[in-house]
Amino acid sequence: MPTLYTAITNHGFGHATRTASVLADLQRRSPDIKLIIATTAPRWLLEEYIEGDFVYRERVFDVGVIQIDSLQVDREATFRAWQELVANQADLIAAEVKFLQENQVDLIFGDIPPMIAQIAKAANIPCWMASNFGWDFIYRDWGGKFIELADRLSETYSHCDRLFRLPFAESMRAFPNIEDVGLTGANPRYTAEYLRNKFNLDRDRPTALLTFGGLSLQSIPYQNLASFPDWQFITFDRTAPDLPNLTKANGDRLRPVDLMVICDQIVTKPGYGTLSEALRVGIPVVCLTREGFLEAETLIGGVKDYANHLIISPQEFYEGDWSFLKTQFQAPDLGNAKQLDMHGEATINQAILNYLY
Repeated sequence: MPTLYTAITNHGFGHATRTASVLADLQRRSPDIKLIIATTAPRWLLEEYIEGDFVYRERVFDVGVIQIDSLQVDREATFRAWQELVANQADLIAAEVKFLQENQVDLIFGDIPPMIAQIAKAANIPCWMASNFGWDFIYRDWGGKFIELADRLSETYSHCDRLFRLPFAESMRAFPNIEDVGLTGANPRYTAEYLRNKFNLDRDRPTALLTFGGLSLQSIPYQNLASFPDWQFITFDRTAPDLPNLTKANGDRLRPVDLMVICDQIVTKPGYGTLSEALRVGIPVVCLTREGFLEAETLIGGVKDYANHLIISPQEFYEGDWSFLKTQFQAPDLGNAKQLDMHGEATINQAILNYLY
């Protein structure tokens, strides 16, 4: 039985869901592959994407960014967490090398913890990764004491054998072997008719999906929904108030991509997974800007290039009257001049299958 070990960064839910989408496609293509997933993302989240069996291994190999919510970062907490992780790095690597060898792992796949490249090298197992940015890119932009950390992570990434660079990417020049691929993501599971019946939604009313990732936002101004009584809004926020034009989809094991098929637009923050799936479905995007996290710029650039879009500031979202809902969308900057590959998981998984078999 060929064995694929996948390590997913210890940061939010977005990396976990986009990687789980790739692994779900791989499992459908070749059900006999043994999947081992090392992450701190909850198992239930992975199971919303991967229908078959996998081994869940709770492990921390990086920090990502410590966040207050989906938009705000805590740099000092991030730096302290990295110091603690580095102090334990030798033991982490030794333990994981032992695990990999005992489980006869054939290939390592990462998104995108730097340490996994060191682990792979120590275990003498090929290491492939997929991402649109590396953590060195994020930290280098922060400057100061983060420069040394960024340099160390760039050197670590240089041991990766193959990178599948996703759209809306930074240069990722620390990686020696780069292959550009298309967008990755899950596909909707349900028909629009089924979902409208399930949630008692009208076909002829404007419908907006409000989704901001696993950390959500602080103090979403739901009071603004009263100004749009003819609209239908959908949220995953369990703490949202009960309003006549707001549907709470939490608890139904639905994913944002499942609900996109009944929405006229999505209001979200810069996150690769949600934006990628919105582009694949073809739904217009209202995207908040985000300070202090450089990946947001590359993602918003991609939205401007390829989606019908509006880019708004956090101030417009938190303090405004949400008049952006009635604003005409901007057309894609690239129009139809350049088609975007919507099936990156197929390219990645064919490469994995070619290697394993």
